[in-house]
Amino acid sequence: MIITQTKIADLLIIQPKVFEDDRGYFFESFNNSKLKELGINIDFVQDNQSLSQKGVLRGLHFQNPPFAQGKLVRVIKGAVLDVVVDIRKKSATYGQHFDIELSETNKTALWIPPGFAHGFSTLMDDTIFFYKCTNYYNKASEDCILWNDSDLNINWGNQKFKLSEKDKDGKLFKNFESKF
Repeated sequence: MIITQTKIADLLIIQPKVFEDDRGYFFESFNNSKLKELGINIDFVQDNQSLSQKGVLRGLHFQNPPFAQGKLVRVIKGAVLDVVVDIRKKSATYGQHFDIELSETNKTALWIPPGFAHGFSTLMDDTIFFYKCTNYYNKASEDCILWNDSDLNINWGNQKFKLSEKDKDGKLFKNFESKF
């Protein structure tokens, strides 16, 4: 397992060692002791999974404290453009975003600590997205930043997206008051 720090502090790319042969493949998708070696103590309490067709965009979502969630995300089938925005007020990278393609082919995972808004767009039909969470979902604490806010300048690619009403009504970043 190779763990790489991104340009945004605490946001980690996790690439497993994959063992492949004519029967298929095997890999370790999570190893708590490897993260503990980096000083990251995680207690996952909830797993989530979604199925989406190509062109679905979900995000940019987060839960406010005290129900903030850290997430370990990966794609089981298909591919996504995964995007996170740093919403930690005291962070040197506050308001900056990071994106990465996660797919069934690259088997890469992303560790997203609390204090980030998260979203993804699907690049293939029947994409299965999986995430482990460090806190339980709490509807009253959920929030959403507008996915296409020009202040964030996220390049989602040139396609028409299928969005939920919640995602269409996300907050503009300049009007957003972070609780992190």
